[in-house]
Amino acid sequence: MESLSILLRKLRQVKANDEVVEDDSEYETQIVVAGTKIIPQETVSLQEALKTTTLSSLDKGREQLQNMNIAINEVSKKMKIPPWATMLIILMIFIIIICIIYLFFRKLFRKIFGKGDKLSGLKGSVDLKAMPLLGNSFKEKVQPDVEQLTTNMEENDDVESKKSEIVNLGKFEFSLDYDFQKQELTVGVLQAQELPAMDMGGTSDPYVKVYIMPDKKKKFETKVHRKTLNPVFNETFIFKNLAYGDISGKTLVFAVYDFDRFSRHDQIGEIHVPLGQVDLGKVIQEWRDIQPPAGEKENENKLGDICFSLRYVPTAGKLTVVILEAKNLKKMDVGGLSDPYVKLSLMMGGKRIKKKKTSIKKCTLNPYYNESFSFEVPYEQIQKVTLIVTVVDYDRIGTSDPIGKVVLGCSSQGSELRHWSDMLASPRRPIAMWHTLKDPEDGKPT
Repeated sequence: MESLSILLRKLRQVKANDEVVEDDSEYETQIVVAGTKIIPQETVSLQEALKTTTLSSLDKGREQLQNMNIAINEVSKKMKIPPWATMLIILMIFIIIICIIYLFFRKLFRKIFGKGDKLSGLKGSVDLKAMPLLGNSFKEKVQPDVEQLTTNMEENDDVESKKSEIVNLGKFEFSLDYDFQKQELTVGVLQAQELPAMDMGGTSDPYVKVYIMPDKKKKFETKVHRKTLNPVFNETFIFKNLAYGDISGKTLVFAVYDFDRFSRHDQIGEIHVPLGQVDLGKVIQEWRDIQPPAGEKENENKLGDICFSLRYVPTAGKLTVVILEAKNLKKMDVGGLSDPYVKLSLMMGGKRIKKKKTSIKKCTLNPYYNESFSFEVPYEQIQKVTLIVTVVDYDRIGTSDPIGKVVLGCSSQGSELRHWSDMLASPRRPIAMWHTLKDPEDGKPT
């Protein structure tokens, strides 16, 4: 009986041990031994392990961010700038470093692959069969016949001459309308197209001068159109007291210029319209190609250029004129030079109010003055006065001869009116500009 009871007890222990055993996912190891007590060892599942690792990495990232924020705050306190400015500086440095690295590797790759491309042409196989033909072709290129050489030279000369002859300066549209009763010629400056670029930015500032040759008594100018190669002018000018019997020997000239505030205006081209070859019995409107300027002939008729600045202070009623320099003045003396000085005349109502003049520069056609003159002109009278700048050739024996003049005021035209308007629009600021001298015998501006 005792041995049976012992056997039953052992069987119960074995059964209890089998109930204790579970899946491998809950217990890492199990040791089943008869007569001993098994203690399970708990293990962590895969999801719980991933969760714990991500939480630990997030905690590390937060710690790094906190350390970075602390460092940025310390740097900001030392540099006495806000934290966002410090972050911006760091970002800029980072971007610059990336750009430098990118440029370095780009240059490196270009060198490597560029050399490979250059050498790839030499690495190809050479066709030995083609070598004789290649030698003959080189012989023909190196040693051409004399007849071929002369014919090629003649052809090249013809092509170059044709290229030099074709100069595209654009085209110009104008209109003419003659009134036989009033003896007036109405000239319309309409538009221009495809003008050449005269400025560095690839544009021009064109305007047009209109006059009748050979007398050139009356000249008109259009407004300047800024930064365009296709200006639309749509301006009309009237030449009065022009008898029909005298028209046949006259020529109407449209001179297209590029305006430049700080240097001499460059002429783009011109259009000559012989009035004797035009049917003035009807209104004429046509396009013509702009031709190159006359060059030497025009320079012979030029009187020179002068540069000066204007400054007006409305509160003080003070007009300041600074005569800077003159260039390419007309030769007045026997020796081919001049003794120029500049005379300033302030006019109002046809009467001279004040006059002043510069020093005399001996034996020069390009005098430099840099002399300043002031006139008291109240604000109420600034639109009524006229300033006449005259360049005079000094002569010790006899009277001094005027070379040319520039008339400025609200009643002026062209660049003179533009200079005066810029002075009034910019008070207290000196406005400098170059002007072409006009005939001193021209009448007062209308």
